[in-house]
Amino acid sequence: MDAVDRVDAPRSPALPVPDTALGRLTALTARVLGARTARFCPLPAPVPADPLDTVTAHLAPGPGHALDALDAGDALVVPDARADARLRDLPPVVSGTVGSYLGVPLRDRDGDPTGVLCVTDPAPRAWTAADVSLLTDLAAAAGTELGLAALALDLETARVRSELAISAGGVGTFDWDVQSGTLTWDAKLLEMFGYAADDFGRTIDDFYRRLHPDDLLRVEEALRLSVEGAGQFAAEYRVVRPDGSTRWVRARGQALTDESGRTARLLGAAYDTTAAHDEDARVARVLESMSSAFFSLDRQWRFSYVNSEAERVLGRSRAELLGGDVWELFPDAVASPFEEHYRGVAESGRPATFEAFYPAPLNAWYEVRAWPDPDGVSVYFLDITERRRAQRTLEAAHADAAAAAERLRLIVRVSEDLSSTLEVEEAYARLAQHLVPELGDWCLVTLVDDTGGLRDLGCHHVDPARQDLVRAYREARLTALSPDSYLFRVWRTGRPVSIPSGATEAIAAQLDERGPARELIAALAPQAFVCLPVRARGRTVGLITLFHDEAGDRLSAEDLLLASEVADRAGLALDNARLYSQQHRVSEGLQRSLLTDPVQPDHVQVVVRYRPAARAARVGGDWYDAFLTPDGTTVLVIGDVMGHDVDAAAAMSQVRSLLRGIAYSTGGSPARVLSGLDAAMQGLDVGTTATAVVARLELREDGRRLRWSNAGHLGPVLVGPDGAVSTLEGEHAELLLGIDPAASRSDTVRELPDGATVLAFTDGLIERRDRPLEEGLRLLHAALADLAAASLDDLVDGVLRRMVPGEHEDDVAVLALRMHPRQGERPAEAGPESVPEAVPPVP
Repeated sequence: MDAVDRVDAPRSPALPVPDTALGRLTALTARVLGARTARFCPLPAPVPADPLDTVTAHLAPGPGHALDALDAGDALVVPDARADARLRDLPPVVSGTVGSYLGVPLRDRDGDPTGVLCVTDPAPRAWTAADVSLLTDLAAAAGTELGLAALALDLETARVRSELAISAGGVGTFDWDVQSGTLTWDAKLLEMFGYAADDFGRTIDDFYRRLHPDDLLRVEEALRLSVEGAGQFAAEYRVVRPDGSTRWVRARGQALTDESGRTARLLGAAYDTTAAHDEDARVARVLESMSSAFFSLDRQWRFSYVNSEAERVLGRSRAELLGGDVWELFPDAVASPFEEHYRGVAESGRPATFEAFYPAPLNAWYEVRAWPDPDGVSVYFLDITERRRAQRTLEAAHADAAAAAERLRLIVRVSEDLSSTLEVEEAYARLAQHLVPELGDWCLVTLVDDTGGLRDLGCHHVDPARQDLVRAYREARLTALSPDSYLFRVWRTGRPVSIPSGATEAIAAQLDERGPARELIAALAPQAFVCLPVRARGRTVGLITLFHDEAGDRLSAEDLLLASEVADRAGLALDNARLYSQQHRVSEGLQRSLLTDPVQPDHVQVVVRYRPAARAARVGGDWYDAFLTPDGTTVLVIGDVMGHDVDAAAAMSQVRSLLRGIAYSTGGSPARVLSGLDAAMQGLDVGTTATAVVARLELREDGRRLRWSNAGHLGPVLVGPDGAVSTLEGEHAELLLGIDPAASRSDTVRELPDGATVLAFTDGLIERRDRPLEEGLRLLHAALADLAAASLDDLVDGVLRRMVPGEHEDDVAVLALRMHPRQGERPAEAGPESVPEAVPPVP
């Protein structure tokens, strides 16, 4: 019979098909079984669910397929394919190619089917049990062949892969037969050590011959331990090649033992680490050249690297540091910012930057930057002790400057407050509010009045809840203090008194047992105090007592100097206010004596007002006058001598007296009176200038009229009975008094009906720095129009309220007259008639 060898494609690359061997096996199968055809059919994937499908596919034209669904240990026996209903319609059966079929499964080492070995004949055949058994044995041999082929391929694949990996990684391998002494190296390792294949003697001495002398003993010891302990070998060493160059090599190996447990062989690999050592050397050179300290800690917190600057800063050598535990070498770092941040870096994997102080023996401040690395934590640190010292010096200087600025601000606030008013008690009482809490927890301010007595004016406590307690003590203490107490002693001597501790008991001992003062000082419980004199121009004008609730809060030398300077400022302000008050009383008395009450003739009502300036000497040259001449004519005057002081008031007195005398003695017209006054001022050497309006109220049977002359003054304002407001102006402007006595002056006449009102005033009524004079005059007209129906007193007072602010800069004099009807009695609102007895009544 003809044997046909057919080998189909394998199911997977893991089971290769050795074509030649299996070809011989299928040929042998055909011959042994006396069959026309024998085939090996690999199992297809996926596996057919029905064995018939495999057989059908196998017998069908085209590529053959293996039978995969045979039961384990069973064969598929078909004696007559044409009589088998399952196969008879298949083309090979119909054509007579296949008349009978016998197949058995092939299995791998795990028992899984991998293919089918089968034989066929064109004629029907009764397959015997011996045929089935023989084919089963042949199938087992075929399965073994396939398994060996797969294993061989796996080994070759692993070998190729290993060689590729070793070649790519620059790794060489070694095999040392310890018992025979033979050392086998691959080509890479020979190259690494600088050996040619013919020069390498394949002994351990050839290995030792290339080792650097400094590394020889260390590596010999590592090999000995590995062999004796049948364990691992690991070492890094230097190799000195024939050309004199040095290479670093790192090797690892594993000992293999025999049946007795002794090391028989040592297998391993090695690779060149020179580049890494060169890089480490470059990094080390950089780190050693750094002016900053650097060290590395491994994961057990041992020093693994220290540069020279770190040796210097840490005060220890590398021999002491390397391999040492950082917490044992530097115990003061435990539970400090150093440990907190180092452990934080190791745990979080994030870098940290901080500043911290390490005590003796280092006794220094450090700026530290720590960051994680693969082997632990790396630390860069810089000694910043000098920088911190300079920073503290600068901060202290800034603090001193800030304190000086605050002291200056306190002095400025006190000065501004004390100069903001000339009311002595008001200014001085506010002083306590400036001194607390800057200089004490609470304070009392005492005034020495003009009679030589003491008065507690001001008090303040840092705690608002205790303010009432301090006020009560202020009201009670002066009458309770003994004459030899600290307060009276400071007043008498002009020298400060200080009690740094035990102040409550010391003060209580000086207080009368009767009254509430002792209980109050016990409740306030000061522990320290200082009492300072407030002096000015050689005399004590007041006292300041600063109390502290804690004994340790006593005033420093700078604070005491500040308190003394504040006291000096307060003393000067007090004395200035006292002198002003005295001057004011004298000046105001002079001023009031000159501004006499006006006459109230017949049915004419005259109202006058005077408002001194809010500041300066509060007296000036503004004046008004209303008097009768011997013939019964009413003369009205409003004037202003230049200046705002006592000299201006004195000059005004002279001018006013001269004008009164001339008008009374001559009975002349207003123009003649002003000309005579101008001449008298020059002849009597009254060195001043002035403005004035002089008016005569002339009575006639048919009415009343006003004749006036204006020497450079603001024109009076007329308010008609109907409320119309207008300014009384002359034909032309005329010169001030005191400039040219020869200047011509003229009179102007205006009829005054019943109910008419005339308002004369000085420029302080309408003139302001922040507005034009015309605007002030417009506001005055508006105010008069609104108040025209009011009584004359209410009209004048209303105008002053509207036109003169509380803090005005200039004196204000106002003279107003109203024409009441002559028929009937004088109105009650006009007040009683008032004329000198020597003046005859007006006809």
